Amino acid sequence: MKSRYLNWINIPIIVMVIILTSCTGETEPAATPEAESVSPSSSEQEPPEDATRPKTKSFEMMTAEGNQSLQAVLQQGKGFSLYVFEKFALDADTGRLSLSSNPDYYVDIEPLPSDYDLAKLKAAGKEELSRVGEVSDYSGELVEHPLGSAELYLQVSGEKGISDYVVWTSEAGGAFLFRLHNPKGEEASDFAGPVLVSLSTVQRNT
Repeated sequence: MKSRYLNWINIPIIVMVIILTSCTGETEPAATPEAESVSPSSSEQEPPEDATRPKTKSFEMMTAEGNQSLQAVLQQGKGFSLYVFEKFALDADTGRLSLSSNPDYYVDIEPLPSDYDLAKLKAAGKEELSRVGEVSDYSGELVEHPLGSAELYLQVSGEKGISDYVVWTSEAGGAFLFRLHNPKGEEASDFAGPVLVSLSTVQRNT
């Protein structure tokens, strides 16, 4: 029987996400166009801010070092926003979220059109990942995973690390393609847990 647990859970970090509070202290964020942007961007012109969500949130994570409350800042990509933790950097132009200390740990975020073809994406994902190793399909079998609502979850795990190909739809609507690259190394656990939490907060800008 194929295990229902993905390989990322074997990394010594278990993520339990609880949105605690908005650090702005407001029960509802003011949707004002004058709000100051908090999103660093690699382009000279910053993308429009998502005024429907608070600028900062705290997330509680259970790690190998115990329970920790980590703050994340709302940042903007092209057509979407998500919460990004301190040790991560978002390239707004390319949609790449990476570990600041080692950009080899990254995920590429791609908004999908409303009429996306899941079968074609699955075929493309299998072809892409098969160049790395044997592809496992965990679609619909996610257990205790921040991206539990993923329509498609393909993964390759080998000597060089883990690669994931994920089609995920946010609760607010809007589908996305995530391509994760998590090499084996000392920073694997620093990347794996927080990046999945960040991805679970991706939303299209309103």
